[in-house]
Amino acid sequence: MIVLLEILKYTVPSLILFLTVIYFLRTWSRQEEQRRNHEFNMHLKDDILPMRLQAYERIILFLERISPESILLRLNRTGMTSSQLQAELMATIRQEYEHNLAQQTYVSVEAWEKVQTAKNQTMKVINECAEELKAGASGASLGKLVLEKVMELKTPPTQAAISHMKKEVQDIFMG
Repeated sequence: MIVLLEILKYTVPSLILFLTVIYFLRTWSRQEEQRRNHEFNMHLKDDILPMRLQAYERIILFLERISPESILLRLNRTGMTSSQLQAELMATIRQEYEHNLAQQTYVSVEAWEKVQTAKNQTMKVINECAEELKAGASGASLGKLVLEKVMELKTPPTQAAISHMKKEVQDIFMG
C-alpha cells in the first residue's frame, strides 16, 4: 500500500503536468491555425479585390458601350438601311457580351443577371423597333425610334444595371 502511495505521489503530479501541457499545446495550435487562416484570407482578399474591381469596371464599360445612345452613335452611318443597322447592332452587342463573359467570375450572381437582362432588353428594344419600320427604312429612322423607346422607359436597362454595379462596388468597400 505504501509503495502504491509512493508511485501515485509521483505519477499523479506528472499526469496533471502532462495533461496541462497537452491542453496548452492544443490551444496554441488552434490559435496558430486561426492566425494562419486569417493571414491567408487577408492575402487572398488583397489579391482578388483588384481583379473584382476591374471586372466591375469592365462590365460598366460594356453596359455603356451597348447603351442605345452610345452604340447608335458609333454604328449608324449614312446610307444604312434599318435592317443593316439592326444586324450590325445585334452583332456588336453579342461580340461585346462574349468579350466580357469571363467577368462573371468576379461579380455576384445578381449583378451578372442584371448584365444579361440589360443586354437582352436592349436587343429586344432594337428588334421591336426594327419590326415597326417598313422594309427599306433608313438606319437613321431605326436609331430615332430606338432612342424614343428608350426615353419612354422609366430607367433604361443599361442604366439600371450600371446603378446596381456601382452599388455593389460601394458595398464591397463598406462592408
